[in-house]
Amino acid sequence: MKKVTAALLIGALTVAAGCSASNGNAGGSEGDQPKVGVAIYKFDDTFMTGVRNAITEAAAGKVQVDIVDSQNSQPTQNDKVDLFITKKVKSMIINPVDRTAAGVIIDKGKAADIPVVFVNREPLADDMAKWDKVYFVGAKAEESGTMSGDLIVDYWKAHSEADKNGDGVLQYVMLKGEPGHQDAELRTKFSVQAIEDAGIKVEKLAEDTAMWDRVKGQEKMAAFIASHGDKIEAVLANNDDMALGAIEALKAAGYFTGDKYIPVVGVDATAPAIQALDEGTLLGTVLNDAVNQGKATVELSRVLAAGETPSKENTGFEVTDGKYVWIPYQKVTSENKDEVLK
Repeated sequence: MKKVTAALLIGALTVAAGCSASNGNAGGSEGDQPKVGVAIYKFDDTFMTGVRNAITEAAAGKVQVDIVDSQNSQPTQNDKVDLFITKKVKSMIINPVDRTAAGVIIDKGKAADIPVVFVNREPLADDMAKWDKVYFVGAKAEESGTMSGDLIVDYWKAHSEADKNGDGVLQYVMLKGEPGHQDAELRTKFSVQAIEDAGIKVEKLAEDTAMWDRVKGQEKMAAFIASHGDKIEAVLANNDDMALGAIEALKAAGYFTGDKYIPVVGVDATAPAIQALDEGTLLGTVLNDAVNQGKATVELSRVLAAGETPSKENTGFEVTDGKYVWIPYQKVTSENKDEVLK
């Protein structure tokens, strides 16, 4: 009898689990909660993990999200979009693998009359203009670049010893994100421009891409150290993961012990970066607000799924030019982190 009861229980649980999976992936809605398909460019990106978690949290009780990993492959993401369309989701949230390929996704959404909200990686303006049911949620990359540069400026002006060779020129190295990625290009450009605008002369010793990746950041930084050694006076990284990789390479070279120090800045204000701030190895970072990016993305998707036009009144977020929600950046240091991140 016990065996029969156990078998029936397992069978019931299996059926329940099967129904749950089916309901979670089907189109339409369960009750009054519309289904929203979400495709992230890759799940193991630290910042996008924060956005993904924020989307999940913000969606609770409002929309049912089906979140999938595009595995850093645009063809894979296109297939995921096709699957969402087959399932007849009410709207789609897309973090594009390749921002220049967003037009294909927009065409797919338009043909099926499924609104699309892009997040974090901004499509080209021409693609955004293709349809009135396409939106973007993100932050202006030039702001984060300027703030990164400002962090270095503040340190340089407050610490005369930062100019190691006393030549009045800041010798720096740059760790860039993905080649051609808008955030990488703008963060690189505007961080250096902010330093120059502050009246500080600069000399770029080295620049290379580390693809937003911590391990690659460590490898590139180790190569920079091998080539330039103590000539390096600052490290600028397009994101925190690469900055943290650089710190590991610097630690291996004897930095952050005694008075041997190099200021390193990143972008995103991820949890590991905040820990590095506390440890004194990361000079500063820039908050790329994953929580509000996730919230805004869900709110736009919810409103679009209901057949409405997003506005400040029905989403809680300002919609600029009828298509864009901009989430502001904030500088984060060990001194202000508790206030900024509360």
